[in-house]
Amino acid sequence: MPVIYDALSSWYPLLDPLADHEEEAADIAEALLAAGVPEGGALLELGCGAGNNAHFLSRRFRCTLTDLSPQMLERSRAQNPGCTHVLGDMRTLRLEGRFDAVVVHDALCYLLTEADLLAMMTTAFVHLKPGGVAHFAPDCVQEGFCEWTEEHEADDGARTMRTLAWAWDPDPADTRYAVEYAYLMREDGVVRVVHDHHEEGLFPTETWERLLREAGFESRRLPREAEGIEGTGYCAFGFLGIKPGEGAHLNSAVDDH
Repeated sequence: MPVIYDALSSWYPLLDPLADHEEEAADIAEALLAAGVPEGGALLELGCGAGNNAHFLSRRFRCTLTDLSPQMLERSRAQNPGCTHVLGDMRTLRLEGRFDAVVVHDALCYLLTEADLLAMMTTAFVHLKPGGVAHFAPDCVQEGFCEWTEEHEADDGARTMRTLAWAWDPDPADTRYAVEYAYLMREDGVVRVVHDHHEEGLFPTETWERLLREAGFESRRLPREAEGIEGTGYCAFGFLGIKPGEGAHLNSAVDDH
């Protein structure tokens, strides 16, 4: 497991501030509502991390939050005390309840094989009510990937962090890429440097859509805001998966594929 989700999890708020998620969470909520998810409906998030998106989604939905990292789940509990939290793997998790919506944000990037990707989609499918909606948000798809770097800095008054992220593809023939993080962390006048290696899945759009159908979904592409995406390798769309049944619908803002 990457150290930012484990031994360095106390530094995570400096790397990924809560405020940065308000707009994205609003977009996710609007997409779900437009697809027929009721206001106040039951939402399951697979791979909630620190619960940053859930902090805002929980204003519109009743949220159950799951993650594989105990440390990140504790961070989410602290800032989302009104949500239910469950430790579990998105590939194998099975809960009693059924939900109006399932959200899988960038935690799905750590699924490296088609089998893992299909297992996650199956988890989403079996937890949805008929007509329920799943929202999937991969960072990258294979045909749009390019090498990129990003710098980030943050200071909370007691600690300071400077980060360089570098995404690259060591082997274009496989279904994964690497993101290398270099963290410079200053606390009590002492600076330390940590390299954090992340391996993330990289699949063609066709694979996403084929596996969504195999899992039982009717799939649609969901365009994202273009600002900040061009030239970074980030995918300009996500996916909605609709479980057959009453309730869900797709509006004209969603591409039909």
